[in-house]
Amino acid sequence: MEQSQRRQHLVVLLLSIWFPSLLAQTTPSLRPSPTPTSQSPERLKFRLAGHPRKHNEGRIEVFYKGEWGTICDDDFSLANANVLCRQLGFVSATGWAHSAKYGKGSGKIWLDNVQCSGSERSISVCKSRGWGNSDCTHDEDAGVICKDERLPGFVDSNVIEVQVDERKVEEVRLRPVVTTASRRLPVTEGVVEVKYKDSWVQVCDNGWTPKNSRVVCGMMGFPHERKVNKNFYKNLRKRSAEPKAKVRVTADRQDAKAKAITKASSKSKPAKPAAAKRLYAERQKNYYFVHSVACLGTEVHLAACPLEFNQGNATETCAGGMPAAVSCVPGPEYAQNRAMKKKLKTSSTVRLKGGARPGEGRVEVLKGSEWGTVCDDRWNLQAASVVCREMGYGSAKLALTGARMGQGIGPIHMNEVQCTGHERSLLNCNFKNITAEDCKHTEDAAVRCNVPYMGYEKTVRLVGGRAEYEGRVEVRVGQRWGSVCSEGWTTKEAMVACRQLGLGFSMHAITETWYWDGSNVTDMVMSGVKCTGDELSLSQCQHHKTVSCQKSGARFSAGVICSETASDLVLNAPLVQQSVYIEDRPLHMLYCAAEENCLSSTASKANWPYGHRRLLRFSSEIHNIGRADFRPKAGRHSWVWHACHGHYHSMDIFTHYDLLSINGTKVAEGHKASFCLEDNECQEGVSKRYECANFGEQGITVGCRDLYRHDIDCQWIDITDVKPGNYILQIVINPNYEVSESDFTNNGMKCNCKYDGHRIWLHNCHTGDSFSEEAERKFEKYPGQINNQIS
Repeated sequence: MEQSQRRQHLVVLLLSIWFPSLLAQTTPSLRPSPTPTSQSPERLKFRLAGHPRKHNEGRIEVFYKGEWGTICDDDFSLANANVLCRQLGFVSATGWAHSAKYGKGSGKIWLDNVQCSGSERSISVCKSRGWGNSDCTHDEDAGVICKDERLPGFVDSNVIEVQVDERKVEEVRLRPVVTTASRRLPVTEGVVEVKYKDSWVQVCDNGWTPKNSRVVCGMMGFPHERKVNKNFYKNLRKRSAEPKAKVRVTADRQDAKAKAITKASSKSKPAKPAAAKRLYAERQKNYYFVHSVACLGTEVHLAACPLEFNQGNATETCAGGMPAAVSCVPGPEYAQNRAMKKKLKTSSTVRLKGGARPGEGRVEVLKGSEWGTVCDDRWNLQAASVVCREMGYGSAKLALTGARMGQGIGPIHMNEVQCTGHERSLLNCNFKNITAEDCKHTEDAAVRCNVPYMGYEKTVRLVGGRAEYEGRVEVRVGQRWGSVCSEGWTTKEAMVACRQLGLGFSMHAITETWYWDGSNVTDMVMSGVKCTGDELSLSQCQHHKTVSCQKSGARFSAGVICSETASDLVLNAPLVQQSVYIEDRPLHMLYCAAEENCLSSTASKANWPYGHRRLLRFSSEIHNIGRADFRPKAGRHSWVWHACHGHYHSMDIFTHYDLLSINGTKVAEGHKASFCLEDNECQEGVSKRYECANFGEQGITVGCRDLYRHDIDCQWIDITDVKPGNYILQIVINPNYEVSESDFTNNGMKCNCKYDGHRIWLHNCHTGDSFSEEAERKFEKYPGQINNQIS
């Protein structure tokens, strides 16, 4: 007995060393020295300060006993930073800083020699010298760098008040009460339930307001709330209560029968009545975990609202009330009928670009007929939620900074945006106009919104692949799973499949899957799939009503390789406009160009080598503003050698050059094979990775540019047969979608073109999606420059 007690003391002592935060709640009398810093139950506050810094980094400051103070960097570690970042509302830390990197603080140095394991719920339970006991100066103030992702329920404020509480609301759902409604997605109306100890419990509706409903709807992915029919739920409760007396009689009768049966045969036992079971289930549902909710309506999570929790295990603590019910209005994308889709409209002045999933992307706003980005200075969840609701989604899940959804192009329209959360549009929020020195596109703001749950991922799966992001695509049609015919399977279809799977972008669309495991190959259940690329599931794409696939073997099933990131190529439109000119080039200098089909068809009838061709020449600079390198689909082993020019082609068609009439008819064309994809110039801090020399790897690194100068072969359009007039010059990069990108709408560029038979002028050169719809219509109706002067 004595020996077992010693063992217990030893175990407790070891626990006190390894898990001080656990012991702080169980055995306070056995804490070793140095002790955790918790001295009182007082609520702490935390903030990030200093300069220069982003919103998710800075000098860490603590508010204790009515005074702000700092933390010394002695013994500081990433584990300490993890605890502090979580208390600041971020998911984790990515680093920490010493020696007052963010500037020296003032006042108290509250903590020194802090030692956390990293799992503590508060810095107050980590070991330290104790509150206010330090031998440091402010030259040793510690800083933290937090991962730019918020914990559920935290508002994006710099000053975070923290009180460790186990009764925290994290998961919320709407439970439909009508059977038919539970089968239809999205669920737009139901009883509000929160997760508590592995079960779902109710919220009392006493004092429930539309502001509370707005927060819940936002979490569920809906932009607006509507008045719920409370009488329906009251009558439903009455109806569920009415059979009680009848059930009691039935149960008594059955009990009497059971007793009679028991007398006749002691071996048999009466079964519990089904109705009684139902009533038991009803009684179990009436647990009101949350007694009172008082939201402002701007919160992004119910946990950010003031909540009152029920004490003990009481089940009937909602006197005169009932479970809170909410009804939400879906955005146009998720409306359940066509009439509703037409009635609901999303913003025409805000858009999301570069996101892999619905409801995420780089934020762009329309000002002065031109789209531009938003700088991430002071970007927070309130502003992000305004954008999300404006786009027809719910509140914001994340407010992203640092061009996390890729860099934009063109102007940066807004900076230091400050919203209350009630605005109908981002443009109604307070903001500053910026100068070129204030922000760069590396600071473009983005959002990830709450979107309605649709269950699309339950009807598609990947099989046979060697990694989680790749495999043969199988879809469920009715209750049957099967493969998809690969005929016509392109990047667009693969993009939809990866989006439906929740795996980001398609890196490769696979049309032959023989090299993947074929032991469990299923029959084909879908063929003729043709997508625009914007659909949320393959079932929304065009496809054959009955399966028809010429190559129906297992090796010809459609497959994908998905990726969380993708490249995004854009053309430098001003450079095209500045570098354009006409050259009359002798035919004897165009043999190689003719071999690569870089001249118009009439060139073959010319009197070679005499005469010339008139060429419209210009430089093109292609910038990768995405989040992954642009790489040719084909590996080096399959590149084609062109002896005349002495180089390899890694893509047959990399760019299309077209001259169009005002009504869109093609009057001249050219194309560019990718004979050399490489990094010519890179932005500050980015290293070149691709170089064509010596049969090197080809590609364009994120943040780098590939330059095709005006004086190289095939960098032209052959306009020998074009008559003077007004035209549109159109350039399209990656026209056949050979390589996946996060955004194909900005791959095209257009210019107004005036040709008088001797000279040429370009005006209004812009990427395909940089103008408003109205400005684009005016562009198409361009009558030509009267005075032939370059604007």
